[in-house]
Amino acid sequence: MEARETTFQKLIQGDNQFQIPLYQRTYSWEAKEHQRLWKDLLEQARTGTEHEPSPLGGHFLGSLVLDPRPPLPDTVQRWVVIDGQQRLTTLMLLACALRDHVRAFDSAKASLIHRRYLVNEEDHSGLDAYRLLPTQADRPSYLACLDRDPRAGGEDSIGVAYRFFLAALAEYDPVGEWERVRHIDQALRHRLTLVTITAGPQDNAFRIFESLNNTGKPLSQSDLLRNYVFMQLPRLGEQVYEKIWLPLQSELGPERLTTLAWLDLILRGQARANVGEVYQGQRGRMERIVAAGGEEGLREDLSGLRRLGHLFLRVLEPEREPDKGLRVVLGRLARWGGEAHFPPALHTLDQMERGAVDAEQAVRTLTFVESFLVRRMICREPSHSVRQLLAGLPSGIERDHPLPEAVHRYLSAARRGWPRDEEVRKALRTQPFYWQGSGRHRLYVLRRLEEDYAAPEPVDFSPGWATIEHVLPQRAGEEWLTMLAEDAEAAGKGEQPQELHEALVHTLGNLTLTGENSRLSNHPYERKQQILDQSALRMNREIAAAGRWGRTEILARADGLAERAVRIWPGPLAADHGPSGERSEWQRLRKVLAALPSGKWTTYKDLAAVTGAGSPQTVGSYLAKRTDLLNAHRVLRADGTSAPEFAWLDGRTETQQEALEREGIAFHGAAADRARKLSPEEIAELAGLDRPREPEEETPALSGVPGADRAANFRTLLLAHHPGVAEGLLPLLEKWRKDGGRLGYGAADETSCSPVLREGRGPHGSLWPVNVYPRSGLVEVVFAHLARREPFTRPELLAELRDRLRTLPGVKLEVPDAQLPRRRPSFPLDTLRGDGLTRFAETLEWFRQQSL
Repeated sequence: MEARETTFQKLIQGDNQFQIPLYQRTYSWEAKEHQRLWKDLLEQARTGTEHEPSPLGGHFLGSLVLDPRPPLPDTVQRWVVIDGQQRLTTLMLLACALRDHVRAFDSAKASLIHRRYLVNEEDHSGLDAYRLLPTQADRPSYLACLDRDPRAGGEDSIGVAYRFFLAALAEYDPVGEWERVRHIDQALRHRLTLVTITAGPQDNAFRIFESLNNTGKPLSQSDLLRNYVFMQLPRLGEQVYEKIWLPLQSELGPERLTTLAWLDLILRGQARANVGEVYQGQRGRMERIVAAGGEEGLREDLSGLRRLGHLFLRVLEPEREPDKGLRVVLGRLARWGGEAHFPPALHTLDQMERGAVDAEQAVRTLTFVESFLVRRMICREPSHSVRQLLAGLPSGIERDHPLPEAVHRYLSAARRGWPRDEEVRKALRTQPFYWQGSGRHRLYVLRRLEEDYAAPEPVDFSPGWATIEHVLPQRAGEEWLTMLAEDAEAAGKGEQPQELHEALVHTLGNLTLTGENSRLSNHPYERKQQILDQSALRMNREIAAAGRWGRTEILARADGLAERAVRIWPGPLAADHGPSGERSEWQRLRKVLAALPSGKWTTYKDLAAVTGAGSPQTVGSYLAKRTDLLNAHRVLRADGTSAPEFAWLDGRTETQQEALEREGIAFHGAAADRARKLSPEEIAELAGLDRPREPEEETPALSGVPGADRAANFRTLLLAHHPGVAEGLLPLLEKWRKDGGRLGYGAADETSCSPVLREGRGPHGSLWPVNVYPRSGLVEVVFAHLARREPFTRPELLAELRDRLRTLPGVKLEVPDAQLPRRRPSFPLDTLRGDGLTRFAETLEWFRQQSL
């Protein structure tokens, strides 16, 4: 076998085709591998610039084992990829995404990228034209990306990878500038290196594949490091193991030991050290120690690691910290969670133990770190850069200043993203706090705000005690909408109550903590007021003191909480620089749009809520003015129809519906298939936001409560749009009611109907199987709701419900078992006739019996 080092460009240049053989698995890299490659590529894009001179070499991606096949006349040189297909396929998909990102602003450059990476010379036709030919299972999806087919970027692994890099490029280059993208292109061509190992004529390619892909469990980083250390200690090994290594390993465990070894590199100035490469980094460092000081030098170094391990345990378990003030701030960082704060926290404890700072200075230092994390979350600053920013702190701070001041200055620097007071105040008035950060972070902020009230008898915030409550409910009843209508009229801006509800409902001013979530439900304010007034939380009694709960009260509370927030979490140092470039919410919107998969659609309303970009109208206006946005045609109105003002900005003449139909979305009349609609959770995931678990759904509004005319509206719509279905379905729904069930009706213009069995919250709360939409002509099956309700928390019951509905003529519901708990597919309402209606009735009865 022959091995040589090469770059990606040298590998693919010429008329070559890399073929993935049948015995290879399909493409399987996931988000963590995509993120790792993108991070490495960004680092290489930064090297070689005038600010950061280029070192020798580039980033080593790994090996590629190839088996050459004799070329036929007038064909390309073929190479069978024995090992390395995952990274090679990913690089090609990245190149494809780069081409499509650039096409929005420079078609000539996009064409160059296409020829440079993806295809052979133009005199090759058919499959010979492609430089990479995946295995047959992946080929249609891969070629759809290369050929810019409307189905490109689907939901399989190939489509997910392509959309990941589209979204990453949209975030990296939001404006569309070739000079910025050029660094990515150059890094991809010249800075990513591989070792190609070419099999010889006598080598058995499949045997090589088997040996490279054995199923043995790989050694962890701490395993590798331990093995290396004791190979270097033939004389002192037993002593070092008993006195240093074994206690350290026993206290921390293998994962935490790996993290400690990473932190050791960080504190020694290797700010870009990666946890996955700890062994390599430590080995290189220890080789130098052994060369200079032998076994004694290595033993002394490991003693230092043991000392650092003791300090690290105080970061992980703050109750070990003897100083009360420092114990409190370490406890807050531990509650915040994650590992981003580990480098500054460990550096601070290390400096304190060395006598460089006292406990009070350590508290101030870590308070700045806490504020940096919390304020970024409040203002929706991207979270992916936080870990790297804080990893750079120990080596990046100025040594000629006291530690608190040095850390304050470091975190306040330009482009570090530490929001100022005015940014915090604005975010708390306007941003959907309920969609920000993780559930743990949202609870943390509300808890800290409550603690700031300094009640004489503090609340015991036991795990799981409190949940987040929307005072103005997520599904506002008529009493709430009437109040909001008064507010909208008083403002004189032509707002609708529903628009005002959407703008306010998820903001911090409307959110609180409670252990009475089930009692509060979506009751009118007067009832909630009585319950909140009895709460142990000061913030709840403050809400109850308000005479009403509308726009003025919610914004006033947001302002009050903002003043507490800017006092609790101190801000950055004053600086001349301010926010520049496009607003962060528009950057999030671009990223989401770029990642929208082919064959799916979303709404202006959901995009506005998830990205914090304002109202649906604001999002629509932004999309209508920008020619450089990918996938804007995949955004529809809430009912699945095209906005009347939609227009292509590139001169195309087809309708929005025609474009989506080419991508595989069926339309029922003018409305897109709701089964193809992305949920807010899925959109948030595309945006890289940790969307809270789906809130406990309130039971659909019931007939017999205010708004009972919804029943009449549902009946009218059903008779008007589907008279043949109405004559059988209406008696069936009435029978459901007479047999002890209830009929719930939606509050939107298209009044939906749901056969409800029971009401309430939690696992034993509200339960219904489907929502019927009379105008859209769809029956939505609410698997995602049922999966959190007994007895349908059992996966086999969800699957049986799906299979029973599949017996209806014309109903497919092609949802795999694993996806059922996240999906709300639908089927045509017109199937509920004749035998279809009979089987639907049998399914409802089965549902009732399972739920008794």
